[in-house]
Amino acid sequence: MSDIKMKKDNSELFKWDGKPSFGQVLPLAAQHVLAAVVGCVTPAILVANAANNAGGNVDMGLLIQVSLVFAALSTLLQLYAQKIKLGSGLPVIIGVSFAYVPTMTAIAAQAKDVNTIFGAMIIGGVVAILVGLFIRQIRKVFPPLVIGTVILAIGLSLYSTAVNYMAGNSSNTYEVIVEQQGKTEALVFGSWQNWLVAFITLAIVVLLNHYGKGLFKLASILIGLLCGYVVALCFGMVDFSALSSAGWFEVPMPLAFGIKFDISAILPLAILFLVNSIQAMGDFSATTTGGMDRLPTDDELNGGIIGYGVSNIVGALFGCPPTATYSQNVGIVGSTRVVARRVFSASAVILLIAGLIPKFSALLRTIPQCVLGGAVASVFASIAMTGIKLLVTEKLTYRNTTVAGLSIAIGMGVSLSDGCLNQMTASIHNALNMSMSLESFQSIINNTFASSPVVLATIFAVILNLILPKDKPDAQ
Repeated sequence: MSDIKMKKDNSELFKWDGKPSFGQVLPLAAQHVLAAVVGCVTPAILVANAANNAGGNVDMGLLIQVSLVFAALSTLLQLYAQKIKLGSGLPVIIGVSFAYVPTMTAIAAQAKDVNTIFGAMIIGGVVAILVGLFIRQIRKVFPPLVIGTVILAIGLSLYSTAVNYMAGNSSNTYEVIVEQQGKTEALVFGSWQNWLVAFITLAIVVLLNHYGKGLFKLASILIGLLCGYVVALCFGMVDFSALSSAGWFEVPMPLAFGIKFDISAILPLAILFLVNSIQAMGDFSATTTGGMDRLPTDDELNGGIIGYGVSNIVGALFGCPPTATYSQNVGIVGSTRVVARRVFSASAVILLIAGLIPKFSALLRTIPQCVLGGAVASVFASIAMTGIKLLVTEKLTYRNTTVAGLSIAIGMGVSLSDGCLNQMTASIHNALNMSMSLESFQSIINNTFASSPVVLATIFAVILNLILPKDKPDAQ
């Protein structure tokens, strides 16, 4: 009888409306939290650093808090709002997305603030809602070939960020770190301590990903980060000064960072919201296929993408960077086949509690940048590889390699060639006799098309895929 009861109890984990016990739910929820928490907070740290290194004054702790809170609230919306078309009703975890990081850091560095990001997010959220409403028509323009090209461009553009952080961040010069702040030389950009800590962190992540099992594999990034943190402590690289002044409980307030609408930020983020809305379909499909042995319904896709747009609009008002479905958590669903809503609800509640405790975000701020760089290097690599995996689902014919290769070449080439658009934009400015200043016009163009390879790669991939003749069925 006990065996029968155990099987019955366990079976509740594999039902969407199942009622597993608290003891069953907690470790499984912790799995999802461990897989998601680093991804939730790292983009906030990168964006805040980009703005502050340029001379801004962004509250990193608050940005981390809001990221955790809205990751939780966005997840709960997906879990419970299907009946009002604001959620998928599927077992997913939502968190701040790395896909937006290259564009966000460029915008933050230019504006020395994050308010333009949140203004652009509101427009991006509207774009996502429209995608949800017209998903059947729009998805035809974004086949795996185009989506794979875009994701590959995102991954490639993040590599410089990873290496910069591994070396300790180029803004951390000897004059700033030692002479102005009185900190250890180990934190100076390019020091051997930075590289050692970064590679120790990276090595642990890679080893656990390939040789670890269970929680050790799922939490590889978190474990690597903790180990790197301990090594950094030994070198005196950790500063706890912000921890003592942080409070124990704080509720994020609306418009804490402000809202500013800037066309140079709106266009690239709107394109990313369009792409990520299409990509979300893949995550929803992977979730239902891996955990429920079926494809998602049209209502689930529509509700999920519309909910994605709405949650980002509301999140922008409170200062949360753009969120998206987390593929790593989709992978957990596929491997465990646990789909009980209670498990995902518990994960969201844990993230919510963490976001309401400023001490927690202050602790995360003490992580040295070399540790972060080592921890996220593999994440950035996996993003690029995800793009390649999508590309190879299509036949790599001459046509398809032209679409992908040329789009990547243009996008990466322009972003790496500083000032390559300036003379052309000056000619356009003069020909149109524009009322705005040349500097403002050039700033808009450069921020939109040259700050990150993603926008141009997306535009070229869509156009080339539409205009180049389709391969014949027997094309080699």
